[in-house]
Amino acid sequence: MKFGEMPDGEDVTRHRIEGGGLTAYVMSYGATLQDLRLAGHQPPLVLGFDRFTPYLTDMSYFGAVVGRCVNRIGAGRFEIDGKAYQLDLNFENRHHMHGGSLGAGKRNWTVENVSDDQIILRLDMADEEMGYPGNLTVRCTYTCLEGGVLDVRITAETDAPTVCNFAHHSYWNLDGGENTHDHLMQVDADRITDVDADFISTGRTLDVTGTRCDFRKARPIHDDVFIDNNLCLSDARQPLRPIGSLSSTASGVTMKMHTTEAGLQVYDAYKMQQDQPGLDGRIYGPRAGVALEPQAWPDAVNHASFPTAVLRPNETYEQHTQFEISKG
Repeated sequence: MKFGEMPDGEDVTRHRIEGGGLTAYVMSYGATLQDLRLAGHQPPLVLGFDRFTPYLTDMSYFGAVVGRCVNRIGAGRFEIDGKAYQLDLNFENRHHMHGGSLGAGKRNWTVENVSDDQIILRLDMADEEMGYPGNLTVRCTYTCLEGGVLDVRITAETDAPTVCNFAHHSYWNLDGGENTHDHLMQVDADRITDVDADFISTGRTLDVTGTRCDFRKARPIHDDVFIDNNLCLSDARQPLRPIGSLSSTASGVTMKMHTTEAGLQVYDAYKMQQDQPGLDGRIYGPRAGVALEPQAWPDAVNHASFPTAVLRPNETYEQHTQFEISKG
């Protein structure tokens, strides 16, 4: 069904899929998970809007698939095979973030197929868009599986060496509360990527022991210090494996996370301040949800010791993430 309209008049559509106790609404704009519900639990599990208009102006990437490179690239510059590239500078006017001002999360995708429990979307990204080399085609598949599993698969192919690092960017709130203060998180990561004052990777990793970012045992997300960090899960992409969980002590809802990715960016939305009502009429303020973004490590293209984020012709980028949600 039509959900809105792009500035050029192109229709934005919204589609319902369901299965395993989950009902998901996916929007063509940004391949966005616009709403997600669990049977027996009234509030939405993700933040979003009932109308399309806020998505055009907001820069929080509610539920979008972000890329062609999620997170930050220092000064928007990198080299591949000795050739230098300059990307769109859309973060503090001096760095590149989330694929640029017209990255995948700000584009209207083509809906290739919809069935009762699955939707497949495609986006064709042209050579030199946002400064990236190569014509790249990316597909995102959402499937509602048995056992309350939201399955997210992102694949991509290119005709020239390029940076390719997508992420699903939902903000999770498992109890419908004003914030996520009643949420506990556990993540199997013993290091984080170090960043400078602009949140750009320095190329080092830091031990999390005794720090704000030590979630190896489940504990509250919130602290006196905000979190917007990449937790290092592994040194390379792995077969799909469990990497942690998020739960609400208020609702009894638990979400187990599985991914192939080497990193998990955790952002507690400490800066969020919306003046337009979201799902169920909620106004989203600071820490209204937490973004959990499986991805390669930030700015990997500029750090040889990081897991690679370069995709080459005749290769296929394959990211697979599952969010397994239950209540009890």
